[in-house]
Amino acid sequence: MSAASPAPTHLREDPFALAQAQLRRVGETFDVDPNLIQVLSQCKKGVEVSVPVQMDDGSVFPFQGYRVVHNTTRGPAKGGIRYHPAVTQDEVKALAMWMTWKCALMGLPFGGAKGGVICDPKLLSLGEKERLTRRYTTEIINEIGPEKDIPAPDVGTDAQVMAWIFDTYSMNVGYSVLGVVTGKPLAVGGSVGRDGATARGSLYCIRTALQKQGSRLQDRRVAIQGFGNVGSNLASLLCDEGARVTTVSDSRGGIHNAYGLDVPAVIAYRAEHGVLQGFPGADEITNEELIEIDCDVLAPCALEQMITAENAPRVRAKMICEGANGPTTPAADEILEDRGILVLPDVLANAGGVVVSYFEWVQGLQEYFWKEYEVHAKLNDIVVRAFEETWSTRERHATSMRMAAYGIAVQRVAQATTIRGLYP
Repeated sequence: MSAASPAPTHLREDPFALAQAQLRRVGETFDVDPNLIQVLSQCKKGVEVSVPVQMDDGSVFPFQGYRVVHNTTRGPAKGGIRYHPAVTQDEVKALAMWMTWKCALMGLPFGGAKGGVICDPKLLSLGEKERLTRRYTTEIINEIGPEKDIPAPDVGTDAQVMAWIFDTYSMNVGYSVLGVVTGKPLAVGGSVGRDGATARGSLYCIRTALQKQGSRLQDRRVAIQGFGNVGSNLASLLCDEGARVTTVSDSRGGIHNAYGLDVPAVIAYRAEHGVLQGFPGADEITNEELIEIDCDVLAPCALEQMITAENAPRVRAKMICEGANGPTTPAADEILEDRGILVLPDVLANAGGVVVSYFEWVQGLQEYFWKEYEVHAKLNDIVVRAFEETWSTRERHATSMRMAAYGIAVQRVAQATTIRGLYP
Protein backbone atom coordinates (compact mmCIF):
# COMPACT_ATOMS: atom_id res chain seq x y z
CA MET A 1 0.00 0.00 0.00
CA SER A 2 1.35 3.44 -0.92
CA ALA A 3 1.10 6.58 1.19
CA ALA A 4 -1.66 7.78 -1.13
CA SER A 5 -3.82 4.64 -1.11
CA PRO A 6 -7.07 4.73 0.88
CA ALA A 7 -7.17 1.94 3.47
CA PRO A 8 -10.11 -0.31 4.29
CA THR A 9 -12.12 1.55 6.93
CA HIS A 10 -12.08 0.48 10.58
CA LEU A 11 -15.59 1.88 10.94
CA ARG A 12 -18.38 -0.69 11.24
CA GLU A 13 -21.16 1.93 11.24
CA ASP A 14 -21.61 5.41 9.75
CA PRO A 15 -20.14 7.68 12.46
CA PHE A 16 -22.16 10.74 11.47
CA ALA A 17 -25.42 8.77 11.60
CA LEU A 18 -24.39 7.54 15.06
CA ALA A 19 -23.62 11.10 16.19
CA GLN A 20 -27.01 12.27 14.93
CA ALA A 21 -28.74 9.37 16.69
CA GLN A 22 -26.95 10.29 19.94
CA LEU A 23 -28.15 13.87 19.56
CA ARG A 24 -31.78 12.82 19.03
CA ARG A 25 -31.64 10.63 22.13
CA VAL A 26 -30.21 13.52 24.16
CA GLY A 27 -33.01 15.76 22.89
CA GLU A 28 -35.64 13.27 24.06
CA THR A 29 -33.98 12.67 27.45
CA PHE A 30 -33.51 16.36 28.28
CA ASP A 31 -36.64 17.65 26.52
CA VAL A 32 -34.79 19.90 24.06
CA ASP A 33 -36.93 21.59 21.39
CA PRO A 34 -37.07 19.19 18.36
CA ASN A 35 -36.56 22.17 16.04
CA LEU A 36 -33.25 22.93 17.73
CA ILE A 37 -32.23 19.27 17.56
CA GLN A 38 -33.00 19.37 13.84
CA VAL A 39 -30.74 22.41 13.41
CA LEU A 40 -27.92 20.97 15.52
CA SER A 41 -28.02 17.64 13.69
CA GLN A 42 -26.50 19.25 10.58
CA CYS A 43 -23.03 20.68 9.99
CA LYS A 44 -22.83 24.40 9.23
CA LYS A 45 -20.46 23.99 6.29
CA GLY A 46 -17.78 21.78 4.81
CA VAL A 47 -15.27 21.75 2.00
CA GLU A 48 -13.82 18.84 0.07
CA VAL A 49 -10.52 19.67 -1.59
CA SER A 50 -8.06 18.06 -3.94
CA VAL A 51 -4.49 18.40 -2.65
CA PRO A 52 -1.97 17.76 -5.47
CA VAL A 53 1.49 17.01 -4.10
CA GLN A 54 4.77 16.38 -5.87
CA MET A 55 6.19 13.16 -4.45
CA ASP A 56 9.88 12.45 -3.99
CA ASP A 57 9.96 10.25 -7.10
CA GLY A 58 8.78 13.18 -9.27
CA SER A 59 5.18 12.00 -9.65
CA VAL A 60 2.25 14.18 -8.64
CA PHE A 61 -0.61 12.71 -6.64
CA PRO A 62 -3.90 14.49 -5.76
CA PHE A 63 -4.71 13.62 -2.14
CA GLN A 64 -8.28 14.07 -0.92
CA GLY A 65 -8.87 16.45 2.00
CA TYR A 66 -11.78 17.77 4.08
CA ARG A 67 -12.56 20.57 6.51
CA VAL A 68 -15.95 20.64 8.24
CA VAL A 69 -17.47 23.15 10.66
CA HIS A 70 -20.38 21.85 12.70
CA ASN A 71 -21.35 24.88 14.75
CA THR A 72 -20.14 28.41 15.59
CA THR A 73 -22.96 29.61 17.85
CA ARG A 74 -20.73 29.92 20.95
CA GLY A 75 -17.61 31.17 19.16
CA PRO A 76 -15.15 30.30 16.37
CA ALA A 77 -14.84 26.67 15.34
CA LYS A 78 -12.12 24.50 16.90
CA GLY A 79 -10.94 21.06 15.89
CA GLY A 80 -8.04 18.89 14.85
CA ILE A 81 -6.69 17.75 11.49
CA ARG A 82 -5.96 14.07 11.03
CA TYR A 83 -3.80 12.34 8.44
CA HIS A 84 -4.99 8.76 8.09
CA PRO A 85 -5.58 6.39 5.16
CA ALA A 86 -9.17 5.65 6.28
CA VAL A 87 -10.41 9.24 6.68
CA THR A 88 -13.96 9.72 5.37
CA GLN A 89 -16.17 12.78 5.08
CA ASP A 90 -18.79 11.31 7.42
CA GLU A 91 -16.09 10.58 10.00
CA VAL A 92 -14.92 14.20 9.84
CA LYS A 93 -18.52 15.45 10.20
CA ALA A 94 -19.09 13.26 13.26
CA LEU A 95 -15.83 14.41 14.85
CA ALA A 96 -16.79 18.04 14.21
CA MET A 97 -20.14 17.52 15.96
CA TRP A 98 -18.46 15.83 18.94
CA MET A 99 -16.06 18.78 19.16
CA THR A 100 -19.03 21.14 19.54
CA TRP A 101 -20.30 19.17 22.54
CA LYS A 102 -16.80 18.87 24.01
CA CYS A 103 -16.18 22.62 23.90
CA ALA A 104 -19.63 23.37 25.33
CA LEU A 105 -19.19 20.87 28.17
CA MET A 106 -15.85 22.47 29.08
CA GLY A 107 -17.38 25.94 28.93
CA LEU A 108 -15.07 27.09 26.14
CA PRO A 109 -16.14 29.86 23.70
CA PHE A 110 -15.78 27.58 20.67
CA GLY A 111 -17.86 25.54 18.30
CA GLY A 112 -16.76 22.29 16.69
CA ALA A 113 -14.78 21.60 13.52
CA LYS A 114 -12.57 18.86 12.12
CA GLY A 115 -10.35 18.22 9.14
CA GLY A 116 -8.60 15.33 7.51
CA VAL A 117 -6.53 14.16 4.57
CA ILE A 118 -6.63 10.63 3.18
CA CYS A 119 -3.01 9.53 3.40
CA ASP A 120 -0.67 7.31 5.38
CA PRO A 121 1.71 9.74 7.14
CA LYS A 122 3.99 6.86 8.15
CA LEU A 123 4.81 6.28 4.48
CA LEU A 124 5.43 9.95 3.62
CA SER A 125 8.89 11.47 3.74
CA LEU A 126 9.31 14.66 5.75
CA GLY A 127 9.39 16.69 2.54
CA GLU A 128 6.26 15.04 1.17
CA LYS A 129 4.42 15.64 4.43
CA GLU A 130 5.44 19.31 4.42
CA ARG A 131 4.33 19.81 0.81
CA LEU A 132 1.05 18.04 1.56
CA THR A 133 0.43 20.21 4.62
CA ARG A 134 1.23 23.50 2.90
CA ARG A 135 -0.95 22.70 -0.12
CA TYR A 136 -3.83 21.48 2.08
CA THR A 137 -3.56 24.69 4.12
CA THR A 138 -3.64 26.75 0.94
CA GLU A 139 -6.75 24.90 -0.26
CA ILE A 140 -8.65 25.63 2.99
CA ILE A 141 -7.06 29.01 3.77
CA ASN A 142 -10.30 30.93 3.26
CA GLU A 143 -12.04 28.68 5.79
CA ILE A 144 -9.60 29.00 8.71
CA GLY A 145 -8.45 31.90 10.88
CA PRO A 146 -8.11 32.90 14.55
CA GLU A 147 -11.66 34.28 14.61
CA LYS A 148 -13.23 31.69 12.27
CA ASP A 149 -11.80 28.18 12.59
CA ILE A 150 -8.69 27.18 14.52
CA PRO A 151 -7.09 23.78 13.63
CA ALA A 152 -5.02 21.62 15.99
CA PRO A 153 -3.20 18.24 15.88
CA ASP A 154 -5.09 14.96 15.71
CA VAL A 155 -4.32 11.40 14.61
CA GLY A 156 -1.29 11.41 12.30
CA THR A 157 -0.39 15.08 12.81
CA ASP A 158 1.80 16.84 15.37
CA ALA A 159 3.39 20.13 16.39
CA GLN A 160 5.57 20.24 13.25
CA VAL A 161 2.50 19.96 11.01
CA MET A 162 0.88 22.80 12.97
CA ALA A 163 4.02 24.91 12.49
CA TRP A 164 3.77 24.45 8.71
CA ILE A 165 0.09 25.47 8.78
CA PHE A 166 0.93 28.52 10.91
CA ASP A 167 3.73 29.53 8.54
CA THR A 168 1.72 28.98 5.36
CA TYR A 169 -1.21 31.04 6.65
CA SER A 170 1.07 33.79 7.98
CA MET A 171 3.01 34.03 4.72
CA ASN A 172 -0.24 34.46 2.81
CA VAL A 173 -1.54 37.30 4.99
CA GLY A 174 1.87 38.94 5.35
CA TYR A 175 2.38 38.76 9.12
CA SER A 176 2.56 36.15 11.87
CA VAL A 177 -0.84 35.04 13.16
CA LEU A 178 -0.21 33.09 16.37
CA GLY A 179 -3.89 32.30 16.94
CA VAL A 180 -4.56 30.59 13.60
CA VAL A 181 -3.62 27.15 14.90
CA THR A 182 -2.87 25.51 18.25
CA GLY A 183 -0.57 22.66 19.22
CA LYS A 184 2.40 24.57 17.78
CA PRO A 185 6.02 24.16 18.98
CA LEU A 186 6.99 26.46 21.84
CA ALA A 187 9.43 28.31 19.57
CA VAL A 188 6.55 29.66 17.45
CA GLY A 189 3.91 30.48 20.03
CA GLY A 190 2.92 27.09 21.44
CA SER A 191 1.86 26.64 25.05
CA VAL A 192 3.69 24.70 27.72
CA GLY A 193 1.62 21.72 28.78
CA ARG A 194 -0.10 21.30 25.40
CA ASP A 195 1.71 18.12 24.29
CA GLY A 196 0.40 15.97 27.15
CA ALA A 197 -2.81 17.90 27.81
CA THR A 198 -5.28 15.32 26.49
CA ALA A 199 -3.72 12.58 28.61
CA ARG A 200 -3.57 14.84 31.66
CA GLY A 201 -7.29 15.60 31.32
CA SER A 202 -7.95 11.84 31.17
CA LEU A 203 -5.85 11.36 34.31
CA TYR A 204 -7.90 13.98 36.17
CA CYS A 205 -11.13 12.23 35.13
CA ILE A 206 -9.93 8.75 36.16
CA ARG A 207 -8.64 10.05 39.48
CA THR A 208 -11.87 11.93 40.26
CA ALA A 209 -14.05 8.96 39.25
CA LEU A 210 -12.09 6.64 41.54
CA GLN A 211 -12.45 9.16 44.38
CA LYS A 212 -16.23 9.15 43.81
CA GLN A 213 -16.11 5.37 44.18
CA GLY A 214 -14.09 5.59 47.39
CA SER A 215 -10.92 4.33 45.70
CA ARG A 216 -7.63 5.74 44.44
CA LEU A 217 -5.15 5.30 41.61
CA GLN A 218 -2.49 3.54 43.65
CA ASP A 219 -1.93 0.04 42.21
CA ARG A 220 -4.99 0.18 39.92
CA ARG A 221 -4.44 -2.02 36.84
CA VAL A 222 -4.71 -0.07 33.58
CA ALA A 223 -4.82 -1.24 29.94
CA ILE A 224 -4.24 1.36 27.22
CA GLN A 225 -5.11 0.80 23.56
CA GLY A 226 -3.18 3.19 21.35
CA PHE A 227 0.34 4.37 22.13
CA GLY A 228 0.51 7.66 20.29
CA ASN A 229 0.53 11.07 21.96
CA VAL A 230 -2.45 10.38 24.21
CA GLY A 231 -1.76 6.75 25.09
CA SER A 232 1.95 7.09 25.82
CA ASN A 233 1.52 10.28 27.87
CA LEU A 234 -1.37 8.74 29.81
CA ALA A 235 0.75 5.67 30.58
CA SER A 236 3.54 7.90 31.93
CA LEU A 237 1.20 10.03 34.03
CA LEU A 238 -0.59 7.01 35.49
CA CYS A 239 2.72 5.36 36.29
CA ASP A 240 3.85 8.52 38.12
CA GLU A 241 0.62 8.40 40.16
CA GLY A 242 1.28 4.84 41.28
CA ALA A 243 -1.08 2.99 38.94
CA ARG A 244 0.01 -0.33 37.43
CA VAL A 245 0.02 -0.07 33.61
CA THR A 246 -0.21 -3.74 32.65
CA THR A 247 -1.07 -3.56 28.95
CA VAL A 248 -0.39 -1.18 26.06
CA SER A 249 -0.76 -1.47 22.30
CA ASP A 250 -0.28 0.36 19.02
CA SER A 251 -1.79 -0.31 15.58
CA ARG A 252 0.31 -3.48 15.15
CA GLY A 253 -0.46 -5.09 18.49
CA GLY A 254 0.54 -4.82 22.12
CA ILE A 255 2.31 -6.19 25.17
CA HIS A 256 1.11 -7.35 28.58
CA ASN A 257 2.64 -7.95 32.00
CA ALA A 258 0.22 -8.60 34.86
CA TYR A 259 2.71 -7.21 37.37
CA GLY A 260 3.02 -3.92 35.51
CA LEU A 261 5.16 -2.62 32.65
CA ASP A 262 8.21 -0.40 33.02
CA VAL A 263 6.57 2.49 31.12
CA PRO A 264 9.70 4.64 30.54
CA ALA A 265 11.49 1.54 29.19
CA VAL A 266 8.52 0.74 26.92
CA ILE A 267 8.52 4.27 25.52
CA ALA A 268 12.28 4.09 24.91
CA TYR A 269 11.96 0.66 23.28
CA ARG A 270 9.24 1.81 20.90
CA ALA A 271 11.22 4.94 20.00
CA GLU A 272 14.19 2.73 19.10
CA HIS A 273 12.41 -0.17 17.37
CA GLY A 274 9.22 1.48 16.06
CA VAL A 275 7.05 -1.29 17.54
CA LEU A 276 6.03 -2.60 20.95
CA GLN A 277 6.35 -6.29 20.09
CA GLY A 278 9.51 -7.88 21.36
CA PHE A 279 9.72 -5.78 24.52
CA PRO A 280 11.53 -7.99 27.04
CA GLY A 281 9.58 -9.34 30.00
CA ALA A 282 6.14 -8.98 28.42
CA ASP A 283 3.73 -11.22 26.50
CA GLU A 284 2.46 -10.16 23.09
CA ILE A 285 -1.25 -9.41 22.78
CA THR A 286 -3.61 -8.31 19.99
CA ASN A 287 -5.70 -5.15 20.09
CA GLU A 288 -8.81 -7.32 20.19
CA GLU A 289 -7.52 -9.22 23.22
CA LEU A 290 -6.58 -5.96 24.97
CA ILE A 291 -10.20 -4.75 24.91
CA GLU A 292 -11.25 -7.88 26.81
CA ILE A 293 -8.36 -8.09 29.28
CA ASP A 294 -8.98 -8.17 33.04
CA CYS A 295 -8.15 -4.70 34.42
CA ASP A 296 -9.52 -1.91 36.59
CA VAL A 297 -9.38 0.80 33.92
CA LEU A 298 -9.48 0.37 30.14
CA ALA A 299 -8.41 3.44 28.14
CA PRO A 300 -9.10 3.19 24.39
CA CYS A 301 -6.84 5.92 22.95
CA ALA A 302 -6.77 4.90 19.27
CA LEU A 303 -9.63 5.25 16.76
CA GLU A 304 -13.42 5.12 16.72
CA GLN A 305 -15.63 2.06 17.21
CA MET A 306 -13.15 -0.14 19.05
CA ILE A 307 -15.76 -1.32 21.58
CA THR A 308 -18.82 -2.72 19.84
CA ALA A 309 -21.92 -4.77 20.61
CA GLU A 310 -19.84 -7.81 19.64
CA ASN A 311 -17.05 -7.44 22.21
CA ALA A 312 -18.78 -5.33 24.91
CA PRO A 313 -20.20 -8.43 26.70
CA ARG A 314 -16.61 -9.68 27.15
CA VAL A 315 -15.12 -6.42 28.49
CA ARG A 316 -13.76 -7.10 31.98
CA ALA A 317 -12.67 -3.59 32.92
CA LYS A 318 -14.45 -1.91 35.80
CA MET A 319 -14.11 1.53 34.20
CA ILE A 320 -13.54 2.79 30.64
CA CYS A 321 -11.88 6.14 29.98
CA GLU A 322 -12.29 7.22 26.36
CA GLY A 323 -8.99 8.81 25.38
CA ALA A 324 -10.05 8.54 21.72
CA ASN A 325 -13.08 10.10 20.05
CA GLY A 326 -16.05 7.75 19.60
CA PRO A 327 -14.33 4.48 20.58
CA THR A 328 -17.59 2.99 21.91
CA THR A 329 -20.65 2.44 19.71
CA PRO A 330 -24.13 3.28 21.10
CA ALA A 331 -25.08 -0.41 21.10
CA ALA A 332 -21.97 -1.21 23.14
CA ASP A 333 -22.78 1.69 25.47
CA GLU A 334 -26.09 0.11 26.42
CA ILE A 335 -24.43 -3.23 27.13
CA LEU A 336 -21.73 -1.63 29.29
CA GLU A 337 -24.31 0.43 31.18
CA ASP A 338 -26.44 -2.66 31.87
CA ARG A 339 -23.32 -4.45 33.15
CA GLY A 340 -22.52 -1.62 35.56
CA ILE A 341 -19.26 -0.60 33.86
CA LEU A 342 -18.61 3.12 34.31
CA VAL A 343 -17.79 4.83 31.00
CA LEU A 344 -16.08 8.22 31.11
CA PRO A 345 -17.17 9.60 27.71
CA ASP A 346 -14.87 11.14 25.13
CA VAL A 347 -16.36 14.65 25.33
CA LEU A 348 -15.30 14.70 28.98
CA ALA A 349 -12.36 12.32 29.24
CA ASN A 350 -10.23 13.56 26.33
CA ALA A 351 -11.16 17.25 26.45
CA GLY A 352 -7.83 18.25 28.03
CA GLY A 353 -6.34 18.83 24.59
CA VAL A 354 -8.91 21.38 23.47
CA VAL A 355 -8.83 23.09 26.89
CA VAL A 356 -5.09 23.74 26.62
CA SER A 357 -5.56 24.59 22.94
CA TYR A 358 -7.92 27.30 24.19
CA PHE A 359 -5.19 28.45 26.58
CA GLU A 360 -2.71 28.57 23.69
CA TRP A 361 -5.17 30.55 21.55
CA VAL A 362 -5.70 33.06 24.37
CA GLN A 363 -1.96 33.38 24.99
CA GLY A 364 -1.34 33.88 21.26
CA LEU A 365 -3.95 36.64 21.00
CA GLN A 366 -2.50 38.40 24.06
CA GLU A 367 1.11 37.57 23.18
CA TYR A 368 1.58 36.83 26.87
CA PHE A 369 2.50 33.29 27.90
CA TRP A 370 1.85 31.39 31.12
CA LYS A 371 4.02 29.13 33.27
CA GLU A 372 3.47 25.37 33.18
CA TYR A 373 2.06 25.14 36.70
CA GLU A 374 -0.55 27.76 35.73
CA VAL A 375 -1.59 25.71 32.70
CA HIS A 376 -1.90 22.50 34.75
CA ALA A 377 -3.85 24.25 37.52
CA LYS A 378 -6.30 25.90 35.12
CA LEU A 379 -6.72 22.61 33.22
CA ASN A 380 -7.47 20.76 36.45
CA ASP A 381 -10.05 23.38 37.46
CA ILE A 382 -11.93 23.19 34.17
CA VAL A 383 -11.87 19.40 33.76
CA VAL A 384 -12.81 18.62 37.37
CA ARG A 385 -15.60 21.21 37.29
CA ALA A 386 -16.99 19.62 34.12
CA PHE A 387 -16.67 16.17 35.72
CA GLU A 388 -18.58 17.28 38.83
CA GLU A 389 -21.34 18.83 36.69
CA THR A 390 -21.60 15.63 34.66
CA TRP A 391 -21.62 13.37 37.72
CA SER A 392 -24.33 15.50 39.35
CA THR A 393 -26.47 15.45 36.18
CA ARG A 394 -25.99 11.68 35.90
CA GLU A 395 -27.32 11.17 39.42
CA ARG A 396 -30.16 13.66 39.02
CA HIS A 397 -31.44 12.11 35.80
CA ALA A 398 -30.49 8.49 36.65
CA THR A 399 -28.66 8.15 33.35
CA SER A 400 -25.16 7.37 32.04
CA MET A 401 -22.14 9.66 32.20
CA ARG A 402 -22.25 9.97 28.41
CA MET A 403 -25.89 11.02 28.33
CA ALA A 404 -25.29 13.46 31.20
CA ALA A 405 -22.25 15.02 29.48
CA TYR A 406 -24.04 15.31 26.15
CA GLY A 407 -27.13 16.67 27.87
CA ILE A 408 -25.19 19.51 29.49
CA ALA A 409 -23.38 20.34 26.24
CA VAL A 410 -26.39 20.18 23.91
CA GLN A 411 -28.52 22.30 26.23
CA ARG A 412 -25.79 24.97 26.33
CA VAL A 413 -25.54 25.13 22.55
CA ALA A 414 -29.33 25.06 22.21
CA GLN A 415 -29.68 27.91 24.68
CA ALA A 416 -27.09 29.99 22.82
CA THR A 417 -28.88 29.25 19.53
CA THR A 418 -32.21 30.39 20.98
CA ILE A 419 -30.74 33.56 22.46
CA ARG A 420 -29.02 34.53 19.20
CA GLY A 421 -32.06 33.69 17.09
CA LEU A 422 -32.19 33.04 13.36
CA TYR A 423 -30.78 35.56 10.87
CA PRO A 424 -32.34 36.90 8.74
